[in-house]
Amino acid sequence: MRRLGSVKRRVWLFACLLFAVLLSAACTGGDLAEEEAGGEAKQDENLVVVGVSQIGSESVWRTANTASIQRVFTKENGYFLIFKNARQKQENQIKALRSFISQRVDYIAFSPITEQGWDTVLLEAKEAGIPVILIDRKVKVRDESLYVAWIGPDFVNEGRMAGEALEECLKRQGRQEESIRIVVLQGTEGSTSAIGRSRGFLSVAKEHQNWSILEQVDAEFTTAKGQEEMERLLHKYENIDVLISQNDDMTFGALEAIQKAGKKAGEDGDIIVISFDAVKNALKLVEEGSITADVECNPNQGEYVEAVIRKMENHENVAKLNFVEEQVFTAENVRERLEKE
Repeated sequence: MRRLGSVKRRVWLFACLLFAVLLSAACTGGDLAEEEAGGEAKQDENLVVVGVSQIGSESVWRTANTASIQRVFTKENGYFLIFKNARQKQENQIKALRSFISQRVDYIAFSPITEQGWDTVLLEAKEAGIPVILIDRKVKVRDESLYVAWIGPDFVNEGRMAGEALEECLKRQGRQEESIRIVVLQGTEGSTSAIGRSRGFLSVAKEHQNWSILEQVDAEFTTAKGQEEMERLLHKYENIDVLISQNDDMTFGALEAIQKAGKKAGEDGDIIVISFDAVKNALKLVEEGSITADVECNPNQGEYVEAVIRKMENHENVAKLNFVEEQVFTAENVRERLEKE
């Protein structure tokens, strides 16, 4: 069943996309195929039109997250996807959302770069009658009816799992009573994942008076920044016992810095490393021992978004919060996961 106004929306969408195609033919520099799945104007009125704005492609995890969305929202599955990459800029994302509104898509889904600054554009979507679904990260808005559902990881719980993994490691080493010096590479400042993971880990750290967090620093979820900040921290602090790195890309950079400093990462080395995301290359490092534990952040969220849309298409109620399943990988269970990759 189609929602009220859907047919009119499709007529308007076709007109907009046809204009875009003609404009692209007349001008240089246009890249319609990059922005619209398939690169051609939609003509089938039975397709559900979904506009998706992704943060960017800053990490292996984000690439996998994008792939899960593009894998689900295909013509074969009954969808027409309009996909836009914000390239790490909130202004690009707001522009993309307004583009979706002007094209009168059926649904908008996006991963917000930061939590603040969305009230106005989401109100515009609500007034246009377009449901908004949040992916991966959350927003802070005065009116929570501006979005219909959020789908993503329980970031606070991820942080707690990291803390618990460190507890188990120190117990194995017999170091429960020793003074433990910790540094934290955080993700992009203001992002839901960085806020949640920090909060969750700190809730565990507060239970241990012998754990000392030397510094928490924004390393932007990137390998280059992770290496840069870890090099600085190693130079600043003579002894670091533990690195908590809030995504695998930063961890890859940090491991380079640790090696260059003549130190060894791992439970049997100089610095215990706890990471997040559990991408394949990081899981190999868990198996090798460089990473002691990797907290999964499930990127396969496209199917969850599609399930919410299907329910709305059938006029069924949807949950406001929808958590994806996750676990922690250590040397004990990582081989089984790698064999499935």
